[in-house]
Amino acid sequence: MTKRVLLAEDDEDLRNVLSQYLKVFDFDVECAQDGKEALELFKKETFDICVLDVMMPKMDGFTLAEKLIEINPDTPFIFLTARTLKEDKIKGLKLGADDYILKPFEADELVLRLNNIIKRNSRDIPVNDKSITITIGTYTLHTTRLTLTRQGETQNLTKREVELIQFLSAHKNAVMKREEILEAVWSSSDFFSGRSMDVFISRVRKYFKDDPTISIESMRGVGLEFKVG
Repeated sequence: MTKRVLLAEDDEDLRNVLSQYLKVFDFDVECAQDGKEALELFKKETFDICVLDVMMPKMDGFTLAEKLIEINPDTPFIFLTARTLKEDKIKGLKLGADDYILKPFEADELVLRLNNIIKRNSRDIPVNDKSITITIGTYTLHTTRLTLTRQGETQNLTKREVELIQFLSAHKNAVMKREEILEAVWSSSDFFSGRSMDVFISRVRKYFKDDPTISIESMRGVGLEFKVG
């Protein structure tokens, strides 16, 4: 099955090389030479994943990612950058990036990472007992609508957020190892997935902040406990 990729890279030589290489591996590639061009393409078409250079003219990769999330938060994206600043990596993670690749890199590495992310992202959300709703304290999680509701207020969620909340709910009031959560929701326990999980846990804490009977407690060196009731 052909996978559609939006490649936003201002370096023409690198853009052409990556585009041709990805096509060899059955990727359908749309290229953009700057952030604004990439945004217009994203508005018109659907992609399985986006590859965004951090430093681009007209609109940088971080700003572009924020706008892509507003349009479709379920489309995964990764950053390409020659910068090694820790602040850049943290910013990318907070935006929800699925990976962060430092230049220079081998094209084979990019193909491998893209395939792994697309595979993870295409997994169906497990639904307990074929139910489409799960009650968590005063909240209701709708697994097919991708929403969390409370007292008439609705929070839209990404598929990954739903998977995480559903897993936490299924193991509520029990200590869960970080590795167990990572393997169940991210299908990976590497460093980047771990940092990504920390970002998602922070988001989920905010979603449940209005119910004092719900909390996510971190246990250093062990894991997490999702306390309800």
